Amino acid sequence: MRRRDLIAATAALSAIAPAALAEDAPSGGQSLSMPGVGLPIIAGGRLRNYVFVSLRLHLGGSATPETMRAKEAFLRDALVRAAHRTPFVVADDWTRIDGAAVSASLMRSAATIAGRGSVTRVEIVSQAPRRRTGVQTG
Repeated sequence: MRRRDLIAATAALSAIAPAALAEDAPSGGQSLSMPGVGLPIIAGGRLRNYVFVSLRLHLGGSATPETMRAKEAFLRDALVRAAHRTPFVVADDWTRIDGAAVSASLMRSAATIAGRGSVTRVEIVSQAPRRRTGVQTG
């Protein structure tokens, strides 16, 4: 996978409607959408794939979409760094990420970056693998 391909894919995914960045959550609370975060799939010490995820952060406490938008770059950075340290790999599938691990990692990072209680829940809206093949078979 070439670096320029990754950059092009990231640019295409981050061009998703800017108006969709702040929206009301279905339950009436506020949320912040984070489209197009590229997370690596590393298995056996090798980079096997990238999965681009779209996330929705459900906000709590005094956090608003406007205040959290200013921290979005820091949250993205923390998530990508965590994915490189301990990849969010599903054991037998290189086209998906472990949603529970991503959610837990981002919740910990959000508590540090934006304050405890600012993010109440992380929802994975979609996952799009760079390569659609590559399932590990043993």
